[in-house]
Amino acid sequence: MGWLGKGSSVGNASPSLAALFARTVGWFVLCTAVWMQVNSWAAYPVAQLARFTLHVGADYWVTSSHIEAGQLEVDTRIPVVVADRSGKPVQALLVAQADPARYGYSLPLFIALLLASRSASFWRRAALGYLVLLLPQTFSLVLELLRQIMVAGGNTRVLVVYQWQMEAIAMGYQVGSLLLPTVAPVALWAWLERGFLQQMVASEKRL
Repeated sequence: MGWLGKGSSVGNASPSLAALFARTVGWFVLCTAVWMQVNSWAAYPVAQLARFTLHVGADYWVTSSHIEAGQLEVDTRIPVVVADRSGKPVQALLVAQADPARYGYSLPLFIALLLASRSASFWRRAALGYLVLLLPQTFSLVLELLRQIMVAGGNTRVLVVYQWQMEAIAMGYQVGSLLLPTVAPVALWAWLERGFLQQMVASEKRL
């Protein structure tokens, strides 16, 4: 039935690690080009999950939220000083915003890995990956918005939080922006394709 349908990737000849890497890079470029054409609607569930999470977990900071022009905008009660049209400083309430698709490149990376390894049950695993990867993407998006709110608030008195909570947000932002978008798809692929990886490692050892 071919590698996009039934069958097993374990039964196919395993490529070397270098060949797998090269194929992954090639597929990632192609998958990213396709993903960039559809990322606005592909990331819509991420925006909705982030909205729900913020309204439940940060309801003191967040008053409302909406999606507009590909951006998730969050209205807050955090005061900030901005300049009016005349340049005079005035006080306003912070509006945090972020692109829901910003961390969505984990999906084309996951699809590229499946294609490079000629995964069995490709479509089922691709659909599963899309659903599972919504969670780390949502985490990254939420922490990006919380970071903006924390930086604008500036201190625990304005934000009405403990110092450890601010540090947790800062650490979560680092994890969500630097690690999760790459680690999550690779870890998910490695778990789904563990049979393929075992065969590839065995082949490398025989060389």
